[in-house]
Amino acid sequence: MSKENPPGLDPERLAAHLDRERPGLVRGPLRAEVIQGGRSNLTYRVTDGAGRWVVRRPPLGHVLATAHDMSREYRVISALRGTDVPVPGTVLLCEDEDVLGAPFYVMEQVEGTPYRTAGELAAIGPERTRALALALPDTLVALHSVDPESVGLGDFGRPEGFLERQLRRWGKQLDASRSRELDGIDELHASLGGQLPDSPEPSVVHGDFRLDNVLAGADDRIAAVLDWEMSTLGDPLTDLGLLVMYSEPLNVPDAPVSSTAEAPGHPSPQELIERYAEGSGRDVSRINWYTAFAWFKLAVILEGIHYRYTLGQTVGPGFDRIGGLVPVFIDNGLTTLRKG
Repeated sequence: MSKENPPGLDPERLAAHLDRERPGLVRGPLRAEVIQGGRSNLTYRVTDGAGRWVVRRPPLGHVLATAHDMSREYRVISALRGTDVPVPGTVLLCEDEDVLGAPFYVMEQVEGTPYRTAGELAAIGPERTRALALALPDTLVALHSVDPESVGLGDFGRPEGFLERQLRRWGKQLDASRSRELDGIDELHASLGGQLPDSPEPSVVHGDFRLDNVLAGADDRIAAVLDWEMSTLGDPLTDLGLLVMYSEPLNVPDAPVSSTAEAPGHPSPQELIERYAEGSGRDVSRINWYTAFAWFKLAVILEGIHYRYTLGQTVGPGFDRIGGLVPVFIDNGLTTLRKG
């Protein structure tokens, strides 16, 4: 680990706070480094040479606290500890911004590997890839089987009208990023609204469930599910639809968005759907709607990235090619929705 303090985390201030709140936990000077690959919130690996922890805080200069609610993440992870859902143990939540400049929480570090590309999966071979990918719907079954009331999450969200609110939310996101004509995007949004399915009984939903948001243990079982910032109570099939979408090959050479579906041994989307249906007992006959909604949501997210790139607000490799990928997601969404 670097001896320099990473942006957004002062190890000495963190150690002093932990000494006050959890005496005896830290036994020496802390060192910290940023864990790469996180999405919105910043994630750090911290150690005193013996113990190892992970710290999560909002991005530097964040404005919308509701989009980076540390207490929600901490609450859901703490609540799921002791269920069949693999989550890290939580250590401490701090909402005092004077400590690190923003609210943060500390959790135990879980040993495991995040797989983010087909190449990384190819290195472990088709049999292990298949076993790991099939563990994803099994984990969703475990999550969606948790009774929210029994773990203290009965008021964690508003399930009534969940899908309508989701469509409105992402429609507003699209309007905020409009800078060019996108053939089919409004048709996809309107068609989704005109074909809303009846949601099953609500459950805790992760909101961004995919392979690179879990850690795989040495036994190719899922050691921990991470990145709970979008979790709430809602329609469980939105989680499955997103997983299915990420399991569809993009078939775009050198796509600037990672995909693991092309890895040898990766199960087909239909296998993942059937695995979930068998384990959960839920009716998945409308899964094409949920998958089409996932394509729409990701198209909106990518268009937002493209819009910020055109304004010079996003720099780095691959951002210049994001805009060209948006029509692919729109077309896939329309094609999927037309399947019924």
